[in-house]
Parts: sequence; C-alpha cells; structure tokens
Amino acid sequence: MDRIQLKYGINPAQGNASVSREGGLPIEVLGGRPGYINFLDALNGWQLVRDLRAVTGLPAAASFKHVSPAGAAVAVPLSEKERRMYFMTKAELSPLATAYVRARGADRMSSFGDFISLSDPCDESTAKVISKEVSDGVIAPGYSDAALEILRAKRKGTYVILSIDPGYEPDEPDRRTVFGITFTQDKNPYLPSDKDFERVVTRNQALTEEGRRDLEVALLALKYTQSNSVCYAWHGQTIGVGAGQQSRIHCTRLAGDKADHWLLRASDRVLSLPFRKGLTRNDKDNCIEQYLSAKPEIDVVSRWEDYFTEPVAPFTEEEKDS
Repeated sequence: MDRIQLKYGINPAQGNASVSREGGLPIEVLGGRPGYINFLDALNGWQLVRDLRAVTGLPAAASFKHVSPAGAAVAVPLSEKERRMYFMTKAELSPLATAYVRARGADRMSSFGDFISLSDPCDESTAKVISKEVSDGVIAPGYSDAALEILRAKRKGTYVILSIDPGYEPDEPDRRTVFGITFTQDKNPYLPSDKDFERVVTRNQALTEEGRRDLEVALLALKYTQSNSVCYAWHGQTIGVGAGQQSRIHCTRLAGDKADHWLLRASDRVLSLPFRKGLTRNDKDNCIEQYLSAKPEIDVVSRWEDYFTEPVAPFTEEEKDS
C-alpha cells in the first residue's frame, strides 16, 4: 500500500489528510482509523524504542503525546513499591509489559490519551495492561493473536493498532514541507556509545552500569523530544521530561517538577492514601496530582471527600524537600 487516508490532519478542520511513500508503506493499519498526530507520535515513538532496544538490549516502550515522549523506559523489573505506584500489585507482567508500565508511569497525567510504541511484538501481557489505560493507539513490529484480540476490543473496536516492518530503513535524506517549501537534512544517526561516557564530569567519578543505562534512556528520549528539552531518568525510565518550551529555564523547571512529583509518588505517605473503593486509575492519578500540588494553608479536604475515606494533610514544602 502506497497511501493511507487519515481521519483528519493536525486539526479536525483539516481534511484530505494522508500518509504515503513511493514503493509502499512499511506500516499496516490493523485497527481503528489513525489521524495525522497519531502517525507523528507512532513514527517518532517507534524510532525511540528501536534505538533503546539496540543500545540497551532490553525490550523498550514509549508513551508519546503531541510528538514528544511523556515517558520512555526499558524492561527493568519493578520493585514492590513501584508496582504499588503503577497500580500493578497483582498483574503478571512480561518484560515488554514492564517497559510500558514504566513508560506510562513516568508521567501518568501527561500520558492520558497517549500513543504507545513497543520495540518487540506485542504479547498478551502487554495488551492487557494497555486495555486498562486511556490511550489512542499503539505501534509494534507485530502482535500475538491473543494480544490483537484484546486490543481490537478496546474503545468498541476503534482503537488504533499499527504494525510496522522492523527491517524498514527510510530513504536518505529527511525531508519536510512547510508552507510549500521543502527542507532537507541528513538523518540523525546518533546512538550513545562508549565515547559518550569516557569523561565523567561530576565529582563522583563512579559510573555504574545502571547509571549508564539510565543516561542512555535519557539521551535517546531527548533525541526524539521537541526542543528545548530536559530529561531526568532513573531505574531504566524517564521520570521527568520537559519539552517544547521557549525558555530553557522553564524547560528545566518543568522536567524537575515532574521528577519531584514522581519521587513523591513513591513515598509511603502517597502510597498509603485512603482512597475510596471504586475509583478508577485516572481518578487516583488526578487526585494524587492535586494532592502533591496542594498548599497546607488552603482547606483542600472538602474537595477530596469523594476520593478519601478520611481527611489527609498535604505535604509542607519542608516535607517535600526532605
């Protein structure tokens, strides 16, 4: 197939949208009807997880929103605390599913309605995780029969499912048309290598294998993040990505705030919040975000009566710092 007609362009008012390639597209639509931004997220996300797989040797996943990763991760086993953070206390997770749980868990607020990219064929375990999240679609180099059945049932059959040829390599160079004018440039070939880690610039000169892995995750996430961009990574995943800010200072603040919230989510105080039964994951995500942003001097308990079984006190700034 040389052309795929899209649901619409960047905005719903922009019709007559399509993707095409002379000689045939390396992508097959297995479910749903993708839009313009869906494809931008899918193709950028696929490149990121392919690079992560090549550099780390581990299954990788990315959660993309508006052409930047909200989260990216490789398959590092989850601790019991991380399982609680990501609402996965009882789930049986394959390595690929673990990678996506980490990618989604990096910034669950931003990942709401994400487009998922997977480095390996999607298995049943990963499909079960995806089925419970609010997401627009997924791209992978294949799907098991069981995974495809689960995903095709999502969103009443409208969930976007894309399969990509893992051996596909684009023609050189990269081209983009803006206002009828074509820009041309060489493809970015960068992959982290030993050379990047020869000189450790911090006072602590000991770079562990885990530290190098996390730096590789961060560097590759930044490769596919809209500038200005800053990334924090930990335990094989991003924990704070600041993207597309006009000011580098604001970008650093944004990434740092997200990393702070991720670390606070891991605290026993947040993990022990007395949620009422019946709340969805999204309800809990929204409540935790409000809780972490709350000020002690403001009466917020009344706003949370529908969420908690008992009153809770917000963090003070001193508690957050500690």
